[in-house]
Amino acid sequence: MRVRVFYHDKCFDGACSASLFTRFHRECVGPTGSEYEYHGLVHRAGALFNEADFTGDENAIVDFKYSPSPEITWWFDHHLSAFLSPADHENFLACKADPECGGRKFFDPTYISCTKYLAHIAATQFGFDTKPVEELIHWANIVDGALYESPESAVEMAAPAMKLTLIIEATQDSEFIPRLIPLLTELPLQDVLEQPFVASLLPPLLDQHQKAIALIRERSEYRDGTIFFDISDHLLEGFNKFIPYYLFPQATYSIGLSKSSFRTKVAVGSNPWTKADPATMVNLAQVCERYGGGGHARVGAISFSPERSDEARDAAKVIVAELRARNPFPGL
Repeated sequence: MRVRVFYHDKCFDGACSASLFTRFHRECVGPTGSEYEYHGLVHRAGALFNEADFTGDENAIVDFKYSPSPEITWWFDHHLSAFLSPADHENFLACKADPECGGRKFFDPTYISCTKYLAHIAATQFGFDTKPVEELIHWANIVDGALYESPESAVEMAAPAMKLTLIIEATQDSEFIPRLIPLLTELPLQDVLEQPFVASLLPPLLDQHQKAIALIRERSEYRDGTIFFDISDHLLEGFNKFIPYYLFPQATYSIGLSKSSFRTKVAVGSNPWTKADPATMVNLAQVCERYGGGGHARVGAISFSPERSDEARDAAKVIVAELRARNPFPGL
């Protein structure tokens, strides 16, 4: 059997989900000798899926939006903004009403990481043994849920998982993550990091990370509990998203405008260490959905095509004004 696994590209949880799905499928579902191929998906302006890519005997999507294509065999996601349209949501609900289809497509936005959700489904419904991959599940939950002890632990990146996240988010090599994915459930994360094709990438990225800290410090405007920075004149989309709170620990929200070869991105986030009452905080997924983006309640993003940078900048300004007006700590 030839299985194509589509995953959220340049994302630690996406890569971990793809690796966990592979091990689960190999051990519990697929016939002996099944072959696995990997294809990264990114949030971009316009169509997210190319039907022509769904060429496997089975096709799986993990940690990414829903596709109603009949070629999709498996789907696991945990994002609030999982459905591109009401019609897609209706398609999923119809699938869940069918035992065969519903037994292979799963959605639960209460889970912090797709990796942990996939592990739960694999263990409880298919008898998959998660004990050998507990380290991976643990760190996917920490990274995707921003469950770090402090901004310093998130930005200074001492743990192997944090260094791997840096590499995954920054790589421009389309073959790197597909090569990495199988190792994530076969080796301890420190051993993965020490593989020559991985270790060689780290020193220049750590240097770039320090430059990103300096650039965001220079460009940030902090007022009324919200940080805004525009680094879209630098091709530096893959920066550590906790840098703003490392620099401004008193902030509640941050909005960052950045640019890559294929999109202009508005990243909208909230401080994982904020003292604000969660019940009063803005649902950022809903904010981003107004512009065709999405995410989670506490972090989201919007993608514009590169030639629509002015629209992205205007959207960012509107969101900044909205969040500053909702400052839970007046005077900060």
